[in-house]
Amino acid sequence: MKNNGLILGIESSCDETAAAVVRAGGEALSNVVASQIVLHQDYGGVVPELAAREHLRNVVPVVRAAMEQSGVRFSDLDAVAVTEGPGLAGALQVGILYAKALAFGLGKPLIAVNHLEGHIHAVVMEARQRGDSAMELPLLALVVSGGHTHLYLASESGQTTWQYRNVGRTVDDAAGEAYDKVAKLLGLGYPGGPWLDGLAPFGDPKAVPFQFHAIQRREDDRRDADAGARFDFSFSGIKSAVLRYVKSEGMQEAAVARANAIAAHPGLKPADAASFCDPKALGLIASFQSAVVGVLMKQTFAAAEAFGARGVLVSGGVAANRELRRRFLAEGARRGLPVAFPSMALSTDNAAMIAAAAWPKFLAGEFASEGMSAAPQLRLG
Repeated sequence: MKNNGLILGIESSCDETAAAVVRAGGEALSNVVASQIVLHQDYGGVVPELAAREHLRNVVPVVRAAMEQSGVRFSDLDAVAVTEGPGLAGALQVGILYAKALAFGLGKPLIAVNHLEGHIHAVVMEARQRGDSAMELPLLALVVSGGHTHLYLASESGQTTWQYRNVGRTVDDAAGEAYDKVAKLLGLGYPGGPWLDGLAPFGDPKAVPFQFHAIQRREDDRRDADAGARFDFSFSGIKSAVLRYVKSEGMQEAAVARANAIAAHPGLKPADAASFCDPKALGLIASFQSAVVGVLMKQTFAAAEAFGARGVLVSGGVAANRELRRRFLAEGARRGLPVAFPSMALSTDNAAMIAAAAWPKFLAGEFASEGMSAAPQLRLG
């Protein structure tokens, strides 16, 4: 088989239709993303049926644009990779059906990729592009986004294949989901992460004391006893605490006025909305972000120490958060532990990470079967 190291990746798990061509898991020749944020803003979250329809409209032109941008012909590809899950069933199915048809028509192997593994390989790919020395395994990976907050111990099985052990996860809301809900309570835009991150520097992070309590291990938890629930997360409590604070302090009317003011200024950057927020709202925002970043950092570094990780990777949409980056890097430096993030562009969903994660599978000959279909609840590790 001719091997150019070229893999076309396709991603459609949620509200971005993306395609990319990556060489040997370390050089992105193209990375095209069609976002649906504007489509879903009025609903305050992703509407699955609308997302699937938009993927149907976008998948062909997005793949075509990725191929043109890469300067690669379809015949030059070694494989087609696609997100198998987790994600929205209808959205995933659009990408899978297109990838299957394309791989069949080209006579190329199809590689199924776990979306969460893709986020981890986004960091690895960019490190290779920069020529950085490889971080030593095992690594502790925090994948944190609107739909996921997971901790994985990543190691290598054989010479190419990566293996993962889930050592922490959210038992309710993901961190990004909590950001979205709190932003909505305060009359801010969607997605909530950039709004709260942009406004947090204007507030007092000690204005509202938030606490995270220990999480009890569930009876159906199949993870190893030494992991248990020690490194799990729960964000529903802080979301409820914010709601109680907003009500007790009579902040609802101001939140409605803030939402109307922001709607009247399309294109407004989050940091520029500080003038629409009083000190009480800014203090609440800063305190919420400080608490969420604090618990993410506490659990991640505790797990890294417990399992002897030699480095920490942080990826997913919330990895774009500036306070999270600053505090994680400072804590890593204090501990003498390398900490790596993806670029802002690769923090959110994209297809370059899918093609990068597919490369070790290609080398190991791990190809998808003809019966492969969407796996909305697909686990990693």
